[in-house]
Amino acid sequence: FGLSNKFNGEFPSGLQSRIAPEEYQATISRINSVLKKTLPVNVKWLFCGCVCCCCTLGCSLWPVICLSKRTQHSLNKLLEWENSRLYNKLGLRWRLTKQHCDSSSMMEYVLLVEFIPKIPIYRPD
Repeated sequence: FGLSNKFNGEFPSGLQSRIAPEEYQATISRINSVLKKTLPVNVKWLFCGCVCCCCTLGCSLWPVICLSKRTQHSLNKLLEWENSRLYNKLGLRWRLTKQHCDSSSMMEYVLLVEFIPKIPIYRPD
């Protein structure tokens, strides 16, 4: 339901001099390991749901939707932990967000790295 089976580990040029490539790779590998653990279960339930869909009037697809939401929740928790551990201190924030695909009107989940503006604490009101 829109989740990739893995995210690209290529270091983006926009993050140059913001974070170390090793930290970026470590974060991407942790995200990909969560996806690697959950994907086989999701695919099995999707196959079973599609096979039984006619007999159950579509109710057999509910486990697939619930598992997909659980995977999204796991990824969001991991990204929260990564943000609080490292990236918020560097003025960055990772998010899992939906975007339109380039080639069609379908939606997909992408990792978005946002730059957090620094608050000038020494400037008077």
